[in-house]
Amino acid sequence: MSVPGILREQEGWLVLDKPAGMHTVARKGDASNSVQGWLWAERPELGSLEESGLVHRLDFGTTGCLLVAKTADEHQRLRGRMREESILKRYQALVDAPIEAEGRFNLFFSSRYKRSKKVTTRSTGAERDRGRCAWWTREVDGDRRLLEVELLGGGRRHQVRAGFAHLGAPLLGDALYGGTPWSEDRPALHASLLRFDGEQVESVPPFGLDS
Repeated sequence: MSVPGILREQEGWLVLDKPAGMHTVARKGDASNSVQGWLWAERPELGSLEESGLVHRLDFGTTGCLLVAKTADEHQRLRGRMREESILKRYQALVDAPIEAEGRFNLFFSSRYKRSKKVTTRSTGAERDRGRCAWWTREVDGDRRLLEVELLGGGRRHQVRAGFAHLGAPLLGDALYGGTPWSEDRPALHASLLRFDGEQVESVPPFGLDS
């Protein structure tokens, strides 16, 4: 099983490079195959922090930059900055459908029912369910496009995946939202960049248009 790498570490935080096929947080007390479980083993001093200091989450199949706070004060501060849009978060995604070369969406995401695997996406809804993204095209090959996606604000569960599916361009490999197969058994989504506190941390995407 792959394990996270450390992209950068400072006094109050570190940024991990999350592999695919790994949960972010432990599930119902089962820490196996989770970044939180890895932190418990490798950084036991973080065990007393909420979710071992994890500031945000990435889906099971999503790779890339994952921010971890090293103190309770930093955890609270960085989570607040996530909500305030003062941490820049960028992703790379592959889609296999025509879509505008660049654009934005402002949609509302909510769970269908408790423990639902999918989220429901609507054009109107409660403010707490709002999710916003901007995107632009990096490369094109036929209908297949490599997109750069900027997540605006704190983010909602499956925001990028469900949002592009709502626009008629689901991510490659995202069977849950109607995506076509590709070379890997997961959605083609990678958290490529975090920028905050005057620092920029990047993770090299593990895929491109030729994937």
